[in-house]
Order: sequence, then C-alpha cells, then structure tokens
Amino acid sequence: MYESKAQAPLSHVHFARRLLFHVLLALGLLSVSLGVGMVGYSHYERFSVLDAFLNSAMLLGGMGPVNPPVSAGGKLFAGLYALYAGLVFIVTAALVFTPIVHRVLHKFHWDEKP
Repeated sequence: MYESKAQAPLSHVHFARRLLFHVLLALGLLSVSLGVGMVGYSHYERFSVLDAFLNSAMLLGGMGPVNPPVSAGGKLFAGLYALYAGLVFIVTAALVFTPIVHRVLHKFHWDEKP
C-alpha cells in the first residue's frame, strides 16, 4: 500500500488523497462505534437517543460515562464498551497519523539516485 524507500515520495495530491482515505476510515470506525454504543445504552439502560449519544460519545472521547449504569446488563455493557472505546481511540489516532509519519520517515530514508 505504501511506497518503498526505493520509490519517490508521493506527490502532494496523492498524499492528500491517501490522508483523506485514512480520515474517512477513522470517521467510519467512529460512526459505527458510536452507533453500537447508542444501541447498547438504549437497550440495556433504556436511555433516550440523546442520552445514549452523550454517554457513547463521552466514552469514545476518553472522558467516561455521564450517567452511571444501574442495571446488571447495563453495567456489563458499559464496562465492555469502555474497553472497546479505549481501543477505538488508539486505532483512530493510528489511522490518521500513519500516513503522516510514513511520509516524514520516507523523506528521511528515500534512496534518491542521482
């Protein structure tokens, strides 16, 4: 997927496309994760759509839940979703920063033949 050190770095246009693709993947992952959290909170804790959104978004952002769960199923879901949200946070950051870090490292290690 990425060019080797024997290949020239991508042009600015191609790099922007690659970065946009990665950002769209990250946004897709966040959207699906937010939807799963909203469905879970709505089902297990009987939260309204707005409250389910708030709790899911806060967990995905690393802040923690706003309303503590009260049911046994809700507590189990919230715990598992919190673990999942932590991983999603890391994966999303990696998806966005990977093309940037690769480009910087590629510029340093590119074997330019005269």
